[in-house]
Amino acid sequence: MRTTPHNSPAGRRRWRRIGAAVTATAALLLTGLTTAAHADTARASTSRVTWTRSCALPHHKDEMACDALRVTGGRTAFQQQHGISPTAAEASSPSGYGPSDLQAAYGLTSAATSNGSGRTIAIVDAYDDPNAESDLAAYRSHYGLPACTTAGGCFKKVSQTGSTTALPTADSGWAGEISLDLDMASAICPNCHILLVEAKSASMANLGTAVNEAVSLGAKYVSNSYGGGESASDATYDSAYFNHPGVAITVSAGDAGYGAEYPAASKYVTAVGGTRLTTSSTTRGWTESVWRTSSTEGTGSGCSAYDAKPAWQTDTGCAKRMIADVSAVADPATGVSVYDTYGADGQGWATYGGTSASAPIIASVYALAGTPSAGSYPAKFPYANTSALNDVTSGSNGTCATSYFCTARTGYDGPTGWGTPNGVGAFTG
Repeated sequence: MRTTPHNSPAGRRRWRRIGAAVTATAALLLTGLTTAAHADTARASTSRVTWTRSCALPHHKDEMACDALRVTGGRTAFQQQHGISPTAAEASSPSGYGPSDLQAAYGLTSAATSNGSGRTIAIVDAYDDPNAESDLAAYRSHYGLPACTTAGGCFKKVSQTGSTTALPTADSGWAGEISLDLDMASAICPNCHILLVEAKSASMANLGTAVNEAVSLGAKYVSNSYGGGESASDATYDSAYFNHPGVAITVSAGDAGYGAEYPAASKYVTAVGGTRLTTSSTTRGWTESVWRTSSTEGTGSGCSAYDAKPAWQTDTGCAKRMIADVSAVADPATGVSVYDTYGADGQGWATYGGTSASAPIIASVYALAGTPSAGSYPAKFPYANTSALNDVTSGSNGTCATSYFCTARTGYDGPTGWGTPNGVGAFTG
């Protein structure tokens, strides 16, 4: 099994800043291993939550890292809401938001009950999770969701070549990511089928090949919870892996705070930012703000240095692709429940955050909304239906020269895009 170190988001932010300077990046990563824990401790008075990164950070220009953050201590919003003490946050019971919470927060309760039958959500990740199907079964059983099994035709796991037997090497860190993705697809669209496509490594080339395989197998909704530094190769990757008209492809905006990542910067995908989601006394019953824990931990956003601006994106401060388009919950302190049993980190129930949670949530909302029209680019749908989104107007994810690149405001902004789902109306077209 490939070892997955728990490195800090600060190291990843440095990686993005220096791009292809791999040697310098490695040196910086070594100095930043404990930053996340220190940042969490500094915020203990407000969030009282600590977490660790699930996957290894990139060591090469073409390599991606997953955006899953596993909570390791403290009291989550779910625990506070239900009066659960931190000591009760054991692997034997959930300590984060479940399906009913997420469906209620995003106005999806009715659609989740009625929609999705016969539609397939594809989850693209690296490496193999040997316990993916059994862990998925445990999650769905606990929450009373219909079974989704290989035998029943609902669940399918394949390699990037489509093989059901010649699967990649197992990896405990990416297994946590896989469990998070599968559980979020289940939480939002319990009637959907799920296709898990496992790339043989975390390179963009292999992950992109897995995206193509997912589409070739018929998936109209493809979730990607990973990212890395932008490069001059992005345009080539765009045409090779992400230009799939009629398919909704979602990508995490990143977890290292302000700054653009790829493939979220692709003009063909829906870039998904992250929020802090808590209950409130409002009519909606929930409130959201930009997720930011520290200067190096929070949702990604920014103006791409390489990728062309899609025609439907009309903000004037960024001449190229602006990240993000929409958003959903990502703050680990207001995180989601996940069931994972593979490897040292997989001890049963855990709470996860990161934009790895928000990307599959949005992919699944697209699935609830229906099959995208032939030849369409679903990334543009929210731009034509902004009234069907919850506008997030508070918070920031860092410091930037152009305010809306990193600070929420009324209407469009970088960290949260046009906002979060309020039903399925913004995801049809």
